[in-house]
This record gives sequence, structure tokens and C-alpha cells, in this order.
Amino acid sequence: MRARPLLCAVGTALLLSAGCGIPASSDVRVDGKAGTATEAGSDNGRRSEPPSRTASGSDNEAFVRNFLSAAAGEPDRAYERVKAFIAPEHKPRLQDKKGSEVALTVVRLRETVFTFNSDSTTTVKISVQQIGVLRTNGTLAPPVATETEYEFRLRSASLGGTTNDERAGQYVLDPPNVLLLSDVALQQYYQDESIYFWSSDRTRLVPDQRYLPFAVPDERRVNEVVRWLVGGPSDWLRPGVVGLPDGTELINNATGANNRWEVNLDMSGDDQNRVDQVITQLAWSLGDLPGELELKIRNNSQPVQDLNERRLAQPLYPVRESPQRFGVYEGAIRPLDFVGEPSGVVPLTAEVNRNIVSAGFARGTKRVLAAMVVTSGRDRQRLAVGAGADTVAVLHRSGTEYASISRPVWLRTVDSRPAQGLVVADGRLYRFDEAAGMSEVPLNLPSPQVTAVAAALDGQRVALIAGGRLYVAAINLDGAGSGMSVGPPRALVTSLTGLTAVDWIGEDRLVVAGSAGQPAIYEISVDGALETPLRTDVGAKVNHLTAYPTNRSVRVPTGSYMYEANKVAYRSSPSERIELESVRDVPAPPAGVRPSNPSAPFFLY
Repeated sequence: MRARPLLCAVGTALLLSAGCGIPASSDVRVDGKAGTATEAGSDNGRRSEPPSRTASGSDNEAFVRNFLSAAAGEPDRAYERVKAFIAPEHKPRLQDKKGSEVALTVVRLRETVFTFNSDSTTTVKISVQQIGVLRTNGTLAPPVATETEYEFRLRSASLGGTTNDERAGQYVLDPPNVLLLSDVALQQYYQDESIYFWSSDRTRLVPDQRYLPFAVPDERRVNEVVRWLVGGPSDWLRPGVVGLPDGTELINNATGANNRWEVNLDMSGDDQNRVDQVITQLAWSLGDLPGELELKIRNNSQPVQDLNERRLAQPLYPVRESPQRFGVYEGAIRPLDFVGEPSGVVPLTAEVNRNIVSAGFARGTKRVLAAMVVTSGRDRQRLAVGAGADTVAVLHRSGTEYASISRPVWLRTVDSRPAQGLVVADGRLYRFDEAAGMSEVPLNLPSPQVTAVAAALDGQRVALIAGGRLYVAAINLDGAGSGMSVGPPRALVTSLTGLTAVDWIGEDRLVVAGSAGQPAIYEISVDGALETPLRTDVGAKVNHLTAYPTNRSVRVPTGSYMYEANKVAYRSSPSERIELESVRDVPAPPAGVRPSNPSAPFFLY
């Protein structure tokens, strides 16, 4: 904290005989995010209920933190909790809303300024970044408010009130007319959950991020998840997935006891395959919840399912083994060897393993998919694509040359349909197929200049960087697998600026490179609300970034990513430069010859 100099007051009411006395006002400025509020009863920083109005005493900073946490919890009491912080005569300024209309304006704090006034009140100005709107269905929608600053006042409760409780602590005067929630409070009082919807072609489950208050008792968790599923997917995800059949309703509340859960749905249709898909959808949407599920359709019971057995029988993703690391060295793809990690064989014949700039490989159904950017002379590049059972021996090249092509990515499939992927070439997004045929993907974005694309493990969601901003979008594949459309991209809010690279590091997490005053790498949630600095000392702009997404099929340590900056490649865990010694199958350079650096590292999984 730093305080501005206190200046002499020039108001008659504040002039003292000695000249300079009590100031009419003074500013105290606090930079950065609000810290985590603490209170008796907290457990590892996680509590179900935010602190009460009196918990902070006369500490202005703690009071503001707690005020920006008050709305957290079950929506039906959000206004009640916030109004407890507001002076009685100012409560009518905040108009209550009911039911699904209750929405929290989630903000990231930039700076807080306290100004001490002559009437014994304190003016608070908080500068914020608007993150989104937390709805009662657990989704974080894009921000609606445009304010970058909110202002209100504080006064000691001892200046009013009639009971001892009312005269303790502080009150808010002139409150904002919205329910504010800080991003810190979102992390502290909510569990981010994934529920699942079937893809547009009904071949795989796609995660949809939601927030469940810790205040919701465990026995009601199943009920909340079922209501979310009945309500349908998030708006941005809707083009790539299908919800439950139209008109589906929950009959009564989902109930449970002794690890046995009963869900009764009024759902149209007698398609047993559809019912079976709903059971799988529920099993995964309930996370790691153990026990048995009895699904009823219009009071007619389906066979009882063990949740864990259903999850094992219907895995989420088509991955079966840990990832292997590869990189490019002197125009050829080489394995990267690190202690304690599996190391593989390059799935390319020597004849095609040359002139490579970057690559994206994927394990498909009983085959390996390879997409590579290759040099084409005269400082031009082409896309080269191939597939093989174990080794790719034949490559198809794009008919057009480009000045620059990004690292290509595959859209993973769970069947034998022809594969397809995405790549950025000369600032435009293209779809490519196994024959290296390329067709531009139309995007409705403020900036048409796309610089990076990454595909989630489910193959139905993508992240994009365009105009230095971050977006996510849903993919819709037609039934034949020969076509593809990208839904309207959703812009994500982040502290980073000038973004350069992105990849998926988890089901609902992205790893993003940009600037936080200097080049940095952050982990950011798929809705932009939660961000964690991973590297703030990169030192140079990151032009290549790749990650292995942690998932519930193959468990590996969190946070596996690699990147390249200033023509030097690095890995994240442990954080170190990728040296030539880690590149396999490369002879030592002749004496006096300086070896080149490994580049464009990537994972095969």
C-alpha cells in the first residue's frame, strides 16, 4: 500500500487555529487483486459461506474484499447477503431480482483507491476488468456491463444503528446497482465442474464448464447437475453439441442415500440407445461421485448402473497411453528423451522426414495422423499431410504455397471416418483433410487476422487467437465427417495482452502466451474467469506453444507444456531449456561446429 501526501484543507469547517489540521480528504491506493479474505472456520482457503459484514472490523481493505464476496453462494439468498453490507437507508438502491434473473457481475480487480472524507466516510473507487455474468445455471456468460470503475462509500456502523450488532463494523453507502463478485471470490466459494453433452454427431461427450457453490450440500449436488443438463449447454457450446430431447423435465428432485441416486425424467421418445446415452452422460457429469444410479423415464426404472463401472466402460477420450515428446532438429522430427518419461519412435519414414518446420501428430483409430509445415523454397511453406498404421510413408502437399503456416492441429475422432484438422495460413483459418486439401473457415471476428488455433481433446472445441485476443468456439461436424463449421467465437477476457500462442492444457483450461508487462505464459479457464501465471520470466515473445491436456482417461502430472521463444525451446516441468543432449538419434556435431537448437516441440498422444 502507498499513501498520497496529506494536504492542508481549505474548507472553513476544517480550518484549525494551527493552520494545517485534519485533511478534507486523503487517498490511499491499493494495487492489484484483492487478497483472499480469511475468517474462523476456513479450511485451506475454502469456505461455503462468505464472511459476514462485521468480520473485517474497521479494516477497509478487508471489508471491501468481503463485500465483493458477499454475493457468493446459493443464488436465492444473494441479495440478502449483499444487502447485509449496505446501510439500511441505502438498501433500496439495490433492486432485488428473483429466480433465474439473479446474476452476478464477475470482475477482476485492478486497483482500489480509498479517499478519507471530512464527514467521516470513506470513498472507495475500484478499477476492474469485466469478466462475465454468473448465472443461476452455473454458466459464466460474456460480460454485459462495460464499467471499468465502481465507486461507493463506507461509514462506520457506530455512526448509526440501534443494536450492538448494527453498530459494529462498517456499512456501504451508495452501493453499485449490480451484484459484484470478484474473481478471487469465484475461486474461493465455487467449485468449477464439468458437465457433458453429446457432440453434434453423437459420437463423444463434450465438457461444459459450470460453477457450483460450495454452500450446496452434497446431497443436492446430483439434483443441481441434472437441472443443468435439462437446461441445456452453454450458449457458445450449443452449435457443437446436442441437449436432452426437447421438453425433458426433472420429475421431483433427484434423491440419494447410501451412495444410491435416483433421477426421474419426463423425457420423450422410446429410443433405448438415447436413454443409454443419457445414463453415460449423467455418470460423467457427476464427476467422481461413487455409488449407483437408478434412472427412471416417466417413473419407469432403467437397470441400476454402477457409476464407476459405467465410466470405465465408456471412456471420455480416445487416448490410451502417456504422451511422447518430439521436436524438430535440422529439418527432421526427432524423439525427445527425458528421464522418467516414455520415448517413442518417429512415425515417419526417412524419405518424408525432411524440410519440416513444425508438426502436429495424433493417434487416430488404429493409425497415426501426421500434419507438417514443410519448406517449399523461396521462403515459402506448404502443408504436408499423411496417415499410416504405424508409420507414415506418403505425404500429400497443399496445392498453395504460403508465407507462413502455424502448427497444424487434428480434430480427434472416435471412429474410422476421414480425419480433418485446422491450421492458420497467412492469417486465415483453414480446414484440411487427409489429402492436404485446404478450405478457408469463415469467422465473424473483429479482426480477420488469425495467428493461432488449438483443438481440445474432444475434437469439438477450438481456441483461437485473432487480433491479439483469445476466443473459443464450438465445432459442428456433419454426419459424414466430410464437412465442418465453426460456431460463433466467444471472446475471453484475460489480463494478458498481445497474445501470440495457445493450446489446451486440460478439459477446461488453456495455456496462453502473451504479455503481462513482459512476455509471460498463463493458464486460463475456458470462460476466461480463472487465470494462473505459469511463467512470468520468459524473456522473449513465445512463437510456438504446445501442451498435453490432462484428462480423465490417462492420468499424467498437471501442466505439461513446451514452448519456443527467441529460437530456443523449453519444457515446463521441470522448467528447463531443451538441449541437444535431449534429442535422440542425432550424431554429435563435428569439432568446432556449433549445433543448431531443437525447435517446435510437440506431444504425440
